[in-house]
Amino acid sequence: MKRILLVGAAGRIGKVLRAGLAGPDRILRLVDIAPLGGAAEREEICNIDATDLDALILAMKDVDVVVNLAAFPEEADWETIFPLNYDLTRTAFEAARQARVTRFVYASSVQAVGFHPLATTITDDVRIKPSGFYGVSKAFGEALGSLYADKYGLSVGCLRIASFEERPTDERMLSTWLSFDDGIHLFNCAIDAPDHHYYRVFGVSNNTRSRVDNSHVAWLGYRPSSDAEDYLDEVRATGKQLGPLGGITQGGGACDVGFSGDSDAALKAC
Repeated sequence: MKRILLVGAAGRIGKVLRAGLAGPDRILRLVDIAPLGGAAEREEICNIDATDLDALILAMKDVDVVVNLAAFPEEADWETIFPLNYDLTRTAFEAARQARVTRFVYASSVQAVGFHPLATTITDDVRIKPSGFYGVSKAFGEALGSLYADKYGLSVGCLRIASFEERPTDERMLSTWLSFDDGIHLFNCAIDAPDHHYYRVFGVSNNTRSRVDNSHVAWLGYRPSSDAEDYLDEVRATGKQLGPLGGITQGGGACDVGFSGDSDAALKAC
């Protein structure tokens, strides 16, 4: 029986994964300071503040895999993002080390490379080009994961989640959409992956217009099946307007927030 700790289980992605990761050979231990409701079969509830190192170490007792979803999920100022995206992330990695957990799955984001052009195919080793302070926080989490893999031997997978939605709702998502089914599949692959040291993978569905390359992690077994193109007419019918950078960058509207730079220079791939 594999025990999986889900940090941030009450969040939007956490609610989807709570159902999607359940299985007869798994126990899900759900962690959040927000209400989680009653425990279903093969669930354990931990209503704690995950920035409390001692409490989180205790919650990780006998855990095989940590899945860290906890984050402030959108662009905001430094003071808003710091407690969850920096302090809690650091606490989660350190708690895993002290609790002797062997595998850590970190929910990163495509926003870590959000200023790369949407029309350019990107690989896991492209330059970090965050779309904003949220993207910077996700690049920080990836770097911290690399440190804990190299220095402490923790097996770390960083999942660069793109547009995790039930269905695509704008033109950018025709490239960046990650369906619920494919998202669940990706996290299941990360949980059950062969032994590894450290990797990054893009969380994107099998979209006709996707411009990400996951060939370096073919061994992970991630084979998405959804295609945003199936919703093309529906997306165009919404008439949703994107900002000047929102429709041409991997990071979408987050790149437009507060932008005052040179867009041509910002979009140069390197």
